[in-house]
Amino acid sequence: MAASLGQVLALVLVAALWGGTQPLLKRASAGLQRVHEPTWAQQLLQEMKTLFLNTEYLMPFLLNQCGSLLYYLTLASTDLTLAVPICNSLAIVFTLIVGKVLGEDIGGKRAVAGMVLTVIGITLCITSSVSKTQGQPSTL
Repeated sequence: MAASLGQVLALVLVAALWGGTQPLLKRASAGLQRVHEPTWAQQLLQEMKTLFLNTEYLMPFLLNQCGSLLYYLTLASTDLTLAVPICNSLAIVFTLIVGKVLGEDIGGKRAVAGMVLTVIGITLCITSSVSKTQGQPSTL
């Protein structure tokens, strides 16, 4: 089963939502280390309160969850062997890019080479899948 261009774009959007929000969530959740309560239940409630009342954390979290919802909806009509590599591999690339924009150390030239190779591999998967659908009639 091959994927249409719209499905591929939806999967790339999922990867952008997942990967792009990871560095933002990491940065916003740094305040959890300062929360100390006597029992595990109080600790859990205080951590949840700290996170969900913090809009710096809540907005990336909601975007990340929108990516999960879109992934779930896209999986209904997309081949799993295409969806998983696109989303997971490109999410790593988006995480590195956003992390670099935020000033994080992403690992130098090897990380950049890894991103380029990942993008080349995903491009090959996508072009192979999309070219299969162009020769086939649409089935509804």
